[in-house]
Formats: sequence, structure tokens, C-alpha cells
Amino acid sequence: MLKFHHAHQSRSGRVHWLLHELDVPFELIRTDIPRRDGSGGRDPQNPHPDGKVPALDHDGERVTETGAIMLYLTDRFADRGLGIAPGEPGRGAYLTWLFWYGGVVEPVYVLEVLEVAAHPAAQATFRDRDAVAARLIAALEAGPWLMGARFTAADILLCSPYLYFPDATPDHPAVHDWIARCTARPACQRAQEAD
Repeated sequence: MLKFHHAHQSRSGRVHWLLHELDVPFELIRTDIPRRDGSGGRDPQNPHPDGKVPALDHDGERVTETGAIMLYLTDRFADRGLGIAPGEPGRGAYLTWLFWYGGVVEPVYVLEVLEVAAHPAAQATFRDRDAVAARLIAALEAGPWLMGARFTAADILLCSPYLYFPDATPDHPAVHDWIARCTARPACQRAQEAD
């Protein structure tokens, strides 16, 4: 049985959405986490080693970190078609999108919030918001999804920051249309309603 540790209005929302897309049974475990405003706190029942979310327990197999959970779930439930399976054409691009998010996209936006994004080391390592936008736009103009004709967990992951921070959304029709297509999906709406 999948046990999903989730906190409202957090990074775990995108895994919650993926679970609804996969249409597999799971137990939702509401988890308290420390919040930026000082509210919340560490939940002693949370299996995440850093007290964060998301965390997933699947019959004793524990997985944390969004990209890892998404890869685990899309590989485990490959028949649902929300990932690109090992050996399938496009696997490299799919993995690249998942890991680009955690290695570049999220750091770019966090560094902006911390007001250090213009530091030369940050620019050299992660680039900037314009570079993120250019890469998304190039893929989506060929789209309609990041993997071309196929919606995958990469779309969920990469559109997720713009659901919480709409002012950060690249101002381009291909991006706006993609986000609208993503959020119109019934599984996205079910996850939001359940949250």
C-alpha cells in the first residue's frame, strides 16, 4: 500500500497530483511541517529524514524528494503511461526534465527570493529565470507537452511552481497555454479539491 505524507500548500502537492493521475490507491497522511512564517512544526510521525514533504512509503520502501518519488511511481506504474520507461525512446529527455527541475529550476527561483540570483556563481551554476523560460518555451512551442505529444510527470513537476507563484510564470503564450492544459486535467482538480 502506498502511504503518502503530504502537507497542504507545499512541494508535496505535485506528488499528490501525480498519484491522482496514476489512479492508484494510496493512503494520504496529513503531515505538519515547519513553515517560512514560523508556523507549523516537525511531525514526529514523518519519515522524511529532514522533516519535510513529500515522503512515500510503499510496502516498506521509503522514498523522499519529489523527483525521486515521481521517478519511482512512474517506473512502478509504467502501464499508466505517465513516465518514459527504461529502454523506451525519450527516457533520457524525461529524466533530464525531472532532474533539471531540482538541479536548476528550483534553485533559480529560491536564489531570486533570497536576492542572490545575480551573484556570478549563481549565474554560472544555475543561469537565471530567462534561461529557464527559454528552455521551457522551446520545448512547449514544439509541444504541446514537454515530451511532445505525451503528457508525463515532467509536466506536473515543471508547471508546479507557477501554480503557487503565478508572478514567476514566463510571459509567453506557449507557457500560459501549457499551464492551462495541465490544470484543466481532472486529476489536478481532484488533488486540489482533496487538499
